Amino acid sequence: MFWILFLLFLVVCGASATTGSMFQPGEWYRALDKPTWTPPNWVFPVTWTVLYLLISAAAARVAPLDGSGVALGLWAMQIAYNTLWTPIFFGLRRMRPALIIIGVLWLAVAATMVAFLRLDLWAGLMFVPYLVWVTIAGALNASVLRRNPAYA
Repeated sequence: MFWILFLLFLVVCGASATTGSMFQPGEWYRALDKPTWTPPNWVFPVTWTVLYLLISAAAARVAPLDGSGVALGLWAMQIAYNTLWTPIFFGLRRMRPALIIIGVLWLAVAATMVAFLRLDLWAGLMFVPYLVWVTIAGALNASVLRRNPAYA
């Protein structure tokens, strides 16, 4: 049962990840003024692959548990905001709305992590790297916005 659920959640994550291929950073992003602590480009797909595997496994652990409805609702909310950020930032090139979205995403990831922790320790812990990464991404979004106000 775990593997079927894992694959189901991974497909949902894969659908979210397609926005990365539909709205790639390209020359526009490369030309932006970014902080020195910006991760190299290769880090993003590697990190997201690991994170999607972790959040799929976490959801697969929680899904069959009694009382998991709210936690799975939060999971759905975080993946929706995850999906929305890329087209806003890279597609529309609107950094301020993207920053608002990533702020809501951070809250959704944190809430999902807490809800998962209450049901299954390991599932909740699997969300810790995701929350760290969204924190870094939010700080990067804010810094790039500050440095490139024309794209507010």
